[in-house]
Amino acid sequence: MSDQPARWTQATVYPDMWADPDTDPRNNEDSPEGELATLQDFLSNYRITLRMKCEGLDPEQLARRSVPPSTMSLLGLLRHLAEVERDWRNWLDDGDPLPKLYGVKDADFHGAVPEQAVVDAAYRDLEREQAATDAVLARYTDLGERVGKDGTSIRELMVHRVEEYARHCGHADLLRECVDGRVGQ
Repeated sequence: MSDQPARWTQATVYPDMWADPDTDPRNNEDSPEGELATLQDFLSNYRITLRMKCEGLDPEQLARRSVPPSTMSLLGLLRHLAEVERDWRNWLDDGDPLPKLYGVKDADFHGAVPEQAVVDAAYRDLEREQAATDAVLARYTDLGERVGKDGTSIRELMVHRVEEYARHCGHADLLRECVDGRVGQ
């Protein structure tokens, strides 16, 4: 008998999907118009995907580490992405950087302990930091505009945001499957 969870999905239409198309919150009937709207749409869908991968799990499951010696967990990813959202605002500004949310390097993952208060704080932190970064970026409509000390273009920052969430959604796929066997896009 294996101690690995059996693979499963809630989808009934396509066995490799996370959710059925008619109930998937990422399904959008209208294709976005323009580059900025497209980038924002992809980012929004990856943010939703990350939350979907964490739904229905208790603090122990969210904090469960993947494969030793990795410190990665779903809860750690939530905390890491809150930290990253904050750091992206540092790219936009010439001033002093915002302080780290969780402290020294990898504290976002090391501090991802199985406690409800830590889980609740991670969701609040992520939501707050996403909204703050979105609000700053809303001031820019020219994707070619260069900002911050390094002269990063808004386009580069937006593409990097999509890439960061996409990469971590791939990690979340594997982490969730390790927790309870649930699979799907």
